[in-house]
Amino acid sequence: QVQLVESGGGLVQAGGSLRLSCAASGSIATIRTMGWYRQAPGKQRELVAAITGGGSANYVDSVKGRFTISRDNAKNTVSLQMNALKPEDTAVYYCNAEILRINYWGQGTQVTVSS
Repeated sequence: QVQLVESGGGLVQAGGSLRLSCAASGSIATIRTMGWYRQAPGKQRELVAAITGGGSANYVDSVKGRFTISRDNAKNTVSLQMNALKPEDTAVYYCNAEILRINYWGQGTQVTVSS
């Protein structure tokens, strides 16, 4: 059994910053790719950022230069530092981890950016 727990969501004004964190626990083998997805009302879920065990990261174009993903393999955690937030970043953010070709998901954390 694997659990992913997110934290750090909340309400912030445009231009502000927020840091999301996710911790994996339970019966864990090697975690390969970890990432953050988001889903806004009426929109499809999209990959925001992903990072491999070796530290190679990818970002959706809309957040490049503003968001930074990082992970600690020993602690099985992944974080997303979000700077210069915009109202269009408002969404529920979900943590994801791939373990033995199975995808695990957190419950999601709400991020709301006001103008």
